[in-house]
Amino acid sequence: MPTPRQAALSMLNQVLTEGRLMSEPAALRALEGLDAPSKARALRLANETLRNLERADKLLKPHLRKEPPPYVMNLLRLATIELAQGGDAHGVVNEAVTLLSKHKKYGALKGLANAVLRKVAAEAVQKISILRAPRLPKWLRGPLTEAYSADIMGQIEKAHLAGAPLDLSVKSGAAAWAEKLGGVLTPFGSVRLADAGQVTALAGFEAGEWWVQDSAAALPALLLQPRAGETVLDMCSAPGGKTMQLASAGATVTALDASESRLARVRENLSRTKLSARLLCQDALTHEGQYDAVLLDAPCSATGTIRRHPDLPHAKTGEEFGALIELQARMLAHAAGLVKSGGRLVYCTCSLLPDEGEVQVEEFLDMHPEFTADTAALARDGIDPAWITEEGGLRLRPDYFGEIGGMDGFYMAVLNRA
Repeated sequence: MPTPRQAALSMLNQVLTEGRLMSEPAALRALEGLDAPSKARALRLANETLRNLERADKLLKPHLRKEPPPYVMNLLRLATIELAQGGDAHGVVNEAVTLLSKHKKYGALKGLANAVLRKVAAEAVQKISILRAPRLPKWLRGPLTEAYSADIMGQIEKAHLAGAPLDLSVKSGAAAWAEKLGGVLTPFGSVRLADAGQVTALAGFEAGEWWVQDSAAALPALLLQPRAGETVLDMCSAPGGKTMQLASAGATVTALDASESRLARVRENLSRTKLSARLLCQDALTHEGQYDAVLLDAPCSATGTIRRHPDLPHAKTGEEFGALIELQARMLAHAAGLVKSGGRLVYCTCSLLPDEGEVQVEEFLDMHPEFTADTAALARDGIDPAWITEEGGLRLRPDYFGEIGGMDGFYMAVLNRA
C-alpha cells in the first residue's frame, strides 16, 4: 500500500514529466489503496508542491551543484515544501530517503537527498516567507499579462498561491446553512468554508441540501434568472452544479452532455439533491429544440481554476487552446438557434483568456444582430460595475473577493434575443 507522500510523488511525476492532469485516470491510480484521509493528504501534498514549485526550486538551488533527474528533483521538491510548511523534519527526510533508496535507478542518490533535505529543513520555514508568489509559466503568463497588466498578474498569482476555500450552493436558507456549518456567505450568496474537512461528512450532504460549487461558477445560473415553468437548456451540464441551480428554481431543465460517464455524475447529483431534469447524452452541436433560456458553459482552457487546480499550467502548453476557441464559437452560434424569440442565452467560460470570453461575445454580437448584451442583468449584489466589460459581459478574476479567499476566474454574458 502506498503512503500519501509516495502517492503525491507519483502524481507530481505524471504532471511534471508526462504532462498529465491530476484528474486523469492514470494519475488518479496513484491513490488506489489509500483510505479517504490518506487520499486527501496525498492530494494536498501534491497540490501544495505544484503551487509552490518555483519556491521549492529556489530553496533547493543553493544546495545542488546541478539539477538531479526529474524523479529525484520532484521528490526533493515535495519534501522541501512539506518542510517549509512546518512538516516534521525527521519524518519528511526519512521517508524521502527511504523512497529514493528503493528506486532501482536512483537509489544511489539517497545520500544526496539526505544531505540536501537536512540543510533545507534548517532554513525552509523562514526562507519561504520572503519568496515572491510563484509566477505562471511563460506560455500562459505572457498573454495574461498583456491582457491585464503586470501588477494585476501579480495579484492573480498571489490568489493562485493562496488556494481555494470550499464553496457550497444551497437549495434554500443559505444564511442558516452558513451558521450551521461554521462558514460565511460570499457576496454572491454561496456558503464558504475555510476548512471543510471531508465534504461527505458535513451536515446536509446526505440529505442533498447543498452541492459543491465555486461562488463564481454559481453566478451564470443566477444571472439567467430561471423562472418556474420555463424551459431551460444546460448545454454542457456535467458535473451538474448549474443544472441543480436551474432545477431548484423550478425550471423545466434539459441537461445535455456528450459524455455518458460525465452525465452519470449529473444523474448522481440530482438524485442526492432530489431534483429533476431531463438528461440527454448528445453532442451539443447537433441538439435541436426551442427553449426559453439556454446556458452554455463552454469547454475551455480552465485557466480561471488554477487556484484549485495548480497542475494545469504545468501539464499543459496551450497548444490545444486554439481548437477550444473555435469550438466555443461554433457552440455559441448553435446555441443562438435554440433560443426562442424573446428568450435569453448565458455564455460563460472558467477562463482568464479574453479570446475565450470578451472576444467570443464581441464577435457573436457582430454576427447575430438579433441578440443584445443585457448589462442590466449584471446589476446585482456583489458585482462591481467596474467588472462589466466593453461588449457588455462580466469579467471575474481570482483576486476578487481576496479578503475572504478569492474566486475562480470566469467570464459570462447575458444575451437577450429580440
